[in-house]
Amino acid sequence: METPILFPMQPEQFWQKLSEIVDGLLNEKLRQGNHPSPPPGLTSRPLLSIKEVCTFFQITKPTIYEWIRHGKLKPYKVRARVYFLMTDIESLFKCNSAPTM
Repeated sequence: METPILFPMQPEQFWQKLSEIVDGLLNEKLRQGNHPSPPPGLTSRPLLSIKEVCTFFQITKPTIYEWIRHGKLKPYKVRARVYFLMTDIESLFKCNSAPTM
């Protein structure tokens, strides 16, 4: 049984429109260049901590853990800390399906 959605459009249209809005917002954030600054001596920041990724996407840690579990992000452990490649973060912006929770 399908759950009714109280919108003046079909569920498929709603989810498509929502996906377009999220994609637009993510692309705008990428264009703004709100990347964390690299450490002195580096031209780019290759690794981001969980806290930096949360700040970058404006999401919570449980969302990051869900993305890891669903294969949207690949974690890299350095000693006891978890980091993510900046290239992986940028690919989330560029892919057609925006990460959702």
